Amino acid sequence: MAIKIEVPASTSNIGAGFDTFGLALTLYNSFEVEGSERFEVEIIGEGADRLSKGEDNLFIKAYKRTCQELGIPCQPIKVVQKNDIPLGRGPGSSATAILGGIFAATALGGVKLSTDEVLKIAFNFESHPDNLVPALVGGFVTCAVEGDKVYFERLKFPKELQILVLIPEFEILTEEARKVLPKEVSLKDAIFNIQRATLLIAALVNRDFELLKVAVEDKLHQPYRGKLLKGFDSFKELAYSLGADAVFISGSGSTIGVFTRKNAERIGQAGVELYRQMGVSARYLTLEADEKGVRYWEV
Repeated sequence: MAIKIEVPASTSNIGAGFDTFGLALTLYNSFEVEGSERFEVEIIGEGADRLSKGEDNLFIKAYKRTCQELGIPCQPIKVVQKNDIPLGRGPGSSATAILGGIFAATALGGVKLSTDEVLKIAFNFESHPDNLVPALVGGFVTCAVEGDKVYFERLKFPKELQILVLIPEFEILTEEARKVLPKEVSLKDAIFNIQRATLLIAALVNRDFELLKVAVEDKLHQPYRGKLLKGFDSFKELAYSLGADAVFISGSGSTIGVFTRKNAERIGQAGVELYRQMGVSARYLTLEADEKGVRYWEV
């Protein structure tokens, strides 16, 4: 049996929702998997010249760990990994490989797992839920973690908002982006973020989009990561001047996310030109919210 697995990209944090908010996007990595005499990995697209094609490939590691956890035979597989999601830029490419490997093991092994069971295995590889959960279930999610248990609620994202991602051609590794964060924050800054995180949820539910600019302000991570993300402050100012509703760092960067009801193409083009003037290549994509999450089928 051969199967194809498709996993969406995701943008996380979304301003004040550090390690809490995530949104699945209509950009995908896909994995075609079939039994083989040995483990084989073929990679097409993003990371083809950099990602491991051996058994330390993240997809294969997640596949093998799932087989081990479930006590099912770990038959060797061949996987053709087609990557459309940029690596090391913030849209959750690692989460797609982790979830893809888990679903390959369960599909080939004839096992069905609950959402909680999938996340428990996935947490062996990535300990924050804001990319994993939206990629798994789709839509906009808000998450909380207690031990190895993830609590989340899923919201349907307003169709009135276009989602633009501006992708400068440089990486910011998650571990480096976490190193610049303070170990402790003031009560004042904690209150600032709680106020805005709750405001963001209410603004999306009630479609009060005028509140989004305030609701994605942040004191916990963007002031620090913004120093690593060359051009973020300049682009934010530019995007708002062109009518954007919200501008934020996607995950740990370098991708910048924008919610807007108008001028998406103009904002994207202006961002590319801004980075060109700084000597940095950039591109942009205009996307929608993916409302389905992981899906797979026989091929």
